[in-house]
Amino acid sequence: MSRASTLWTAARALFYATAFSALWGWLAYEAHLNDARFAVQLPGWIAPIGVALMPIGAAIVVACLVTFVVRGRGTPAPFDAPREFVASGPYRWVRNPMYLGAFLVLAGYALCAGSFAALLVAFGLLGVTHLFAVLHEEPALERRFGDSYRDYRLRTRRWIPGPPREAGTDRR
Repeated sequence: MSRASTLWTAARALFYATAFSALWGWLAYEAHLNDARFAVQLPGWIAPIGVALMPIGAAIVVACLVTFVVRGRGTPAPFDAPREFVASGPYRWVRNPMYLGAFLVLAGYALCAGSFAALLVAFGLLGVTHLFAVLHEEPALERRFGDSYRDYRLRTRRWIPGPPREAGTDRR
């Protein structure tokens, strides 16, 4: 892939990631504005945890974007997906690291702001991405990459990071 092509792919990936982040960030912020409707108040001592989670999540997302652009020659958008199968970088440890990173950023914001409603949005993101991964992404990846993806799926957990498992252990 030429340098110009790589830069163009990186620009698209950054645009899509920014749009995705802006949407969910806006939802979390709007939810936070409605915290008074909930009788739940998060304790103030959890704010530093949120401050720590946000940069960790952002670093995971950036690592995923770089991996998609450099190794996969594509973006995280389903309509502009990587051309090569990606099972390295953060994807070596878990099948959905970008979604986990986004969750950590949103959950971190919610904890930092002491917002129960924003925390619900963060868990909503996790629920939506789980359904999207199971119902769309995984079948599409299996059709597109066949045995490579099936082997990866058997070795790599969907949501809980960990070292790759040995082949033949089909635990999700």
